[in-house]
Amino acid sequence: MKKNKVLIASAIFIVMLVLIAVLNACGVGFVASGWALLPPLVAIILALVTKEAYSSLFIGIVLGAVMAAGCNFKATLDMVTVDSISTAVADNAGILVFLVILGTIVALVNKSGASRAFGNWAQKNIKTKVGAMMATFLLGVLIFIDDYFNCLTVGSVMAPVTDSKKISRVKLAYLIDATAAPVCMIAPVSSWAAAVSGCVESETYSGIDLFIRAIPYNFYSIFTFVFIIAIVLMGFDYGKMSDFEIKAQKTGDLSVLDVALLDEKQERKLEEEGPESPARGKLIDLIIPIVILIVCSVWGLLHNGYQAIGEGSVIDAFSETDAYVGLPWGSILALILVVIYLIARKIVSFEEAMECIPKGFISMVPAILILTLATGLKNITGALEVKTFVHDVMLNAQGLQWALPAIVFVVACLIAFATGTSWGTFGILIPIVSVVFPETSSLFFVGISACLAGAVCGDHCSPISDTTIMSSAGAHCNHIDHVETQLPYAISVAGISFVTYIVAGLLDKVSLTWISIPLGAAITVGFLFFMKKRQKA
Repeated sequence: MKKNKVLIASAIFIVMLVLIAVLNACGVGFVASGWALLPPLVAIILALVTKEAYSSLFIGIVLGAVMAAGCNFKATLDMVTVDSISTAVADNAGILVFLVILGTIVALVNKSGASRAFGNWAQKNIKTKVGAMMATFLLGVLIFIDDYFNCLTVGSVMAPVTDSKKISRVKLAYLIDATAAPVCMIAPVSSWAAAVSGCVESETYSGIDLFIRAIPYNFYSIFTFVFIIAIVLMGFDYGKMSDFEIKAQKTGDLSVLDVALLDEKQERKLEEEGPESPARGKLIDLIIPIVILIVCSVWGLLHNGYQAIGEGSVIDAFSETDAYVGLPWGSILALILVVIYLIARKIVSFEEAMECIPKGFISMVPAILILTLATGLKNITGALEVKTFVHDVMLNAQGLQWALPAIVFVVACLIAFATGTSWGTFGILIPIVSVVFPETSSLFFVGISACLAGAVCGDHCSPISDTTIMSSAGAHCNHIDHVETQLPYAISVAGISFVTYIVAGLLDKVSLTWISIPLGAAITVGFLFFMKKRQKA
């Protein structure tokens, strides 16, 4: 089977190289054209077919580099090594530091025995599978400051709880992923609000004002929350997620990624007893490090924001903060304080604390590799000037005013899916949407929201998305399994969101756009009742 996948990947790569060479010889331009979307689409298809993310992303990078370099061998090497991968490491340096520190803090908490103490507490107090999933969802909603922080923190904290209720790790990854970006996209105080504010070029509205006005029309984020609550309370799953959940309930196999790396004896011990750790730690020794991490991370974001603006409100500081700088600042301080706390409590020695640093790094290596390669692919896509191509497509659709919000949503979904970046997507589209919709029209806010919602949706679906990567890393499950199991859920909500954007566009002239929200919520619940009935039939 593995040999067949290698052959398929090799065949696709060779065919694409030949196609690019032929098109280049015929004088076809790749830059600022639809061909610029070919490399990320090939990477996504390969990832889904072969179930292997590293080679798929690298092949996408190479194909994009060949296109951008005009099939010149030396220029292609420069694009791959310098413009793509090296630049990706430099661009993500702050987040990579944050990942390693977060992994180290998780290792410290596990070493102290606090994770096991939390698992014991959860088994006594969270009685049901529904309770465990709702607790995971609520924690995800509460951590709205940043999506990376959300993904990894919720996964680390809730894994013992969901494991005790035999919830598969891919279901945990979905709950993490479905709350991380959506909640950040509707929270005025978050790194995402700051990113959106920085993309706004309006004479009438400030960036944060426009973001807040657009929140009620961010249908994908709102209906995703409705979807999660409904499907959890109904107690069923569909698609590949159902297979993983049935396997978890019947066999106890939760599809934990780390288990595959252990020998048979260690695997049996992990499944029966949980990770080995001393019994010295208590529940408070989990809560305090998390509180320290949250407080320090928020401080880091605010400190960086105030450095940029000098004086102003908290919202102003968040609108100017750089998460790639603020989160590493805060997490480094948090790590120091957590080490001091655990040593002072005499539940971890200094030597044990230092041993956790390489362990934290090792635990994050898969996420770091995928994130670096995914960012490298985004850099190549940027060099192929997808932005110009999308700008021309959107301007050509300007005559369909009532359908434009739905069209913007679909275009944003496709760009975010192909490039794996929601920030890059709304960075491309918001200036275009500002031209397409007059600021005096109420559809201006709906159009901005459609852009943001589509960016979140495409990002949610994409296997090369950094948030998707962080979610599978936080849940410690196979990345492609996570993508395949959550894809039917994300597409379902996307379809409902598309319908509601059509309705919003049609009802704009009679000022009844607000009807789209209760209508979409009702469709979401009705759809799930239909799927549950169909599954039983």
